[in-house]
Amino acid sequence: MADTYDFGLVGLGVMGRNFILNVADNGFTAFGNDLDKEKVNSLIEEGGDTNRINASTDASTFVNSLSAPRKIMLLVPAGKIVDAVIEGLLPHLDEGDIIIDGGNSFFTDTDRREAYLKEKGINFFGAGVSGGAKGARKGPSIMPGGSRGAYQHVKPIFEAVSAKYKGEPCVAYLGPKSAGNYVKMVHNGIEYGLMQLTSEIYDLMKKAGGLTNEELHETYASWNAGRLQSFLVEITSDILAQKDDLGDGHLVDKILDKAKQKGTGKWTSQNAMDLGIPVPTIDIAVSMREISALKTERTQADELYDRPTPEAIVKDSLVNKAEQALYFSFIITYAQGMHQLADASKEYGYELQLGEIAKIWRAGCIIRAALLADITEAFNGDNSLQNLLLSPSFVKKVQETVDSARELVAYGATSGIPLPGLSNALTYFDAYTNSRLPLNLIQAQRDYFGSHTYERLDREGVFHTDWE
Repeated sequence: MADTYDFGLVGLGVMGRNFILNVADNGFTAFGNDLDKEKVNSLIEEGGDTNRINASTDASTFVNSLSAPRKIMLLVPAGKIVDAVIEGLLPHLDEGDIIIDGGNSFFTDTDRREAYLKEKGINFFGAGVSGGAKGARKGPSIMPGGSRGAYQHVKPIFEAVSAKYKGEPCVAYLGPKSAGNYVKMVHNGIEYGLMQLTSEIYDLMKKAGGLTNEELHETYASWNAGRLQSFLVEITSDILAQKDDLGDGHLVDKILDKAKQKGTGKWTSQNAMDLGIPVPTIDIAVSMREISALKTERTQADELYDRPTPEAIVKDSLVNKAEQALYFSFIITYAQGMHQLADASKEYGYELQLGEIAKIWRAGCIIRAALLADITEAFNGDNSLQNLLLSPSFVKKVQETVDSARELVAYGATSGIPLPGLSNALTYFDAYTNSRLPLNLIQAQRDYFGSHTYERLDREGVFHTDWE
């Protein structure tokens, strides 16, 4: 057994075990902690060499096995468990030690914990980890925020274990306080939007074009070889090829159409409303998961109402338009998420570099995509860029694909095929790029019934009219 270990990790579930093995594989010694004796023994057995990796159920043994300043990462469920683990560790820690929350904690909880631990001389920062269990083992995207000085102690380890994009580590110090957890929250909101859009296009091609699962598999695979290259498109192709090992046919057709959620998409949507930033594609993605949960009611309603019979579309034409519409709506979803990050950075003092965020999302994380290389370039060229749609480099990409989005949204509406993500992306685009909206009437209404006043186009000042 080594005298002291470089890195400690609490929570030896699938994510924690894979992350700590990743740390050990990259030349650092690591010590794990979990209340479950079986998980502790499993890690020791898998690690092989206790001089390289070890674990204990005892908090004191765990903390005292780490070199100073102790670097302890928590990969436990968000909420009260995080607070309980911190309280269990505190009696054994020394001033200057570092606790890292690697879970999906709500950003205000991170701010509260940082302030609490700072009074005790303990460094605390949130570090969002994206990539799932496989990413944790082979290289995730990591989004740390908090004390810049404390991060320097962890930086060599995080850079070693993170995913690499053309040799560059997909991790960077993002900013003070809860910057890391906030960026991970918005990452997950974007993820919700992209998943919703991907599923809508799948549904459209199946119902309007009659594509088989094998044809859909091949379609998504070909898209993944082009400008839509992304983790979500790649796994969609894999999913559509998977046969059912418990019965006949493809597995995807046997899966219940009720999507669950853990809350990060909802947090993104709620906070965007607090900030006054529109993210309608993310909003509707959250709402669609909620609608999907109403399976019994949906089945009853389906029997009560007639639905139009979709007119068939030539497959090749549909696939071409679907690719363009998906690319367009992916751009819009990233634009909404980055817009929220830009505004949150000002509101919360995060000092975010949007180009750096897009850069560390290029590999390892769930929303990794070829498109992020272009997004990185756009924000690195102009970090004051408020919205991706204002970048000259994206104007042509959008103009070349928006017409297909229009055609498919219109087709979906007349055919009774719900395309809420795509239609919301299109509506957002049309509203954001329109210099004159009908909200002048809303201001007049507000003034009429509530004397809320209004501004004018032709002169400065605030006005009120006695409408009656």
